[in-house]
Amino acid sequence: MGGNDTVITLKGSVEIVSEFFFTAINSILYQRGIYQPETFKREAKYGLTVLTTTDEGLLSYLGQVMTQMESWLTDGDVQRLVVVVSGIDTGETLERWQFNVSIEDDDCGAQISLNDENQKTSSNIPKQNYSNGDKFGKKRQSKTVKEVHDEIQAIIRQITASVSASGAHSFHLVRKKGRYSSNFSSSSLVAVQVTFLPLLNEPCSFDLLIYTNKNAVVPQKWLDSDPRYIMNSQEVKLRSFTTSFHQVDSMVTYKEANEWEL
Repeated sequence: MGGNDTVITLKGSVEIVSEFFFTAINSILYQRGIYQPETFKREAKYGLTVLTTTDEGLLSYLGQVMTQMESWLTDGDVQRLVVVVSGIDTGETLERWQFNVSIEDDDCGAQISLNDENQKTSSNIPKQNYSNGDKFGKKRQSKTVKEVHDEIQAIIRQITASVSASGAHSFHLVRKKGRYSSNFSSSSLVAVQVTFLPLLNEPCSFDLLIYTNKNAVVPQKWLDSDPRYIMNSQEVKLRSFTTSFHQVDSMVTYKEANEWEL
């Protein structure tokens, strides 16, 4: 969008959140070795050097996902994005990178909270009878692009600091029930140095799960999914950012190292 001092509109907020998701997904794929490091290029973003895939298949797929994400964000239908890392051989979920989305209400700055991840989405989604404009309120505290980018920078730094890795891949696409998914696979074992995440000791793949409101319009090609929870998991909360229209809260849950089969 515009310069760093630009006041953010709803359209601008949607663009910022979508761009953050794209950057965060790429960072996780690189750091967790789902793709070989040579398939990424360096770019300047958020005052940082970030890594973005050059794989044409992945870029095309993520472009489709982000286009749909922008539509849902504009309609206020996105609850969360989850990046699931799982073992190819075991099919077991090893990590869940979760980005919860809430809509900031008007005057008082309160948020329309969405249901907790550990509760059933079918019974805890608050019913909202707002029109598209009313969902986002009309009066809110102004925030500049630079202020938001500074907050996003802190989250990207946390993702980068959590782990470093190398790996390889293959890919296929599926869709899920209010949680929509794509699956990519690593074709080689991964060696990782970590800050707090345990080693990935087997080839890994990833899924993207998108949780939406019940009334969201869902393309036919998307498939329903289970939430891919982790038993006996550890949780680390990351930083959050807000655009004055959307707030994104970040966290990662992972399987404890002593739970791995040796």
